[in-house]
Amino acid sequence: MIPRFIQWMGSIPSLIVHTLFFIGSFSLIFLGFDLQSVLLILTTAVSLEAIYLSLFIQMTVNRQAESIEDVAEDIDEIQEDIDEIQEDVDEIQEDVVGISVDVDEIREEPEEKPIVAGAVSLDTIYADLKRLMDDVEKFKQQDHKS
Repeated sequence: MIPRFIQWMGSIPSLIVHTLFFIGSFSLIFLGFDLQSVLLILTTAVSLEAIYLSLFIQMTVNRQAESIEDVAEDIDEIQEDIDEIQEDVDEIQEDVVGISVDVDEIREEPEEKPIVAGAVSLDTIYADLKRLMDDVEKFKQQDHKS
């Protein structure tokens, strides 16, 4: 309720009501009220209103300060999140550079056939062994002849 009242106090309708109140107060003089009494009541009312208005203004300033502090905290949290995201982006960028270098190296290397266990056929091994044995026999014969 107070925030609505505070908003109303700073509005055009409030200005109109206050103007009518002051005009009405001074009109009491024409209705036979004593000038001193009218001024005393009017001065007292205006003083009380000024005190309450200053309290309402201070309450509004305090709420605004709290709101600004909340916003500042939110901004700090957002900045921390942005810093973390930037670090993650930097790490990802380093990974991308590393992968790019690896891809370039792979493209430059000649294609080699992988050595797979059991890839050599038994026929090939048998043929190589036979040739070796024939060579050994030839050396033996040459060695016996000499």
